[in-house]
Amino acid sequence: MKKLLIALVALVPTLAIAAGGGALLDKANIDLNDTESLQRGLELFQENCAGCHSTQYQRYDRVATDLGIPLDEMRAKYLPEGAKIGELMENAIPDADAAKWFGASPPDLTLVARVRGEDWIYSYLHGFYKDESRPFGVNNTIFPLVGMPHVLEGLQGLPVKQEDGTLVATGGALSAEEYDQVVRDITGYLVYSGDPVKLERERLGWWVLGFLFIFFIVAYLLKKEYWKDVH
Repeated sequence: MKKLLIALVALVPTLAIAAGGGALLDKANIDLNDTESLQRGLELFQENCAGCHSTQYQRYDRVATDLGIPLDEMRAKYLPEGAKIGELMENAIPDADAAKWFGASPPDLTLVARVRGEDWIYSYLHGFYKDESRPFGVNNTIFPLVGMPHVLEGLQGLPVKQEDGTLVATGGALSAEEYDQVVRDITGYLVYSGDPVKLERERLGWWVLGFLFIFFIVAYLLKKEYWKDVH
């Protein structure tokens, strides 16, 4: 048993590297209580990602309620023409066309944060670099041979990969700090999408733990009362 535990502990770093395509992942440090960041993440996702990627397991009205966005604003900014506020958030591009243009239909991203983890998404969006051998002229340190363009290139620029593996920025509309915030906002929104009730579940968990603590005290005192005359 001891040898098995040692082997599992030794395997954890290997699994972390494998999840990142051979690269160590940066910490995203997402705060789901930062509603403003989640709102920016929704806007950035809809502007840059939703044309191809859907989040079809959540609804417009639920997202608006959770993120504190008035329904009228949600309708005006994010709903496609003819869509209803209670509909699922599907992408605009048909799967057949997406498969023809990109080689495969872009995956739904509702649960990507639960499958990959927030650090993976954060590192992936930081990992694009120039690679003329690829169909879209870009590659990714976290997801090698990725089959999608760098949709945030206009904001970040297109970094160049050095021989030592580091990426050197070539300039974009945003500074490195500003782009980092953009990536964190999008990542936070996808973390929320994958588990919309996480904060509510955690709050409920504290109440449950409090109840169990009080119940333990009552049960202990009751046990002492029943057993005080037992010798």
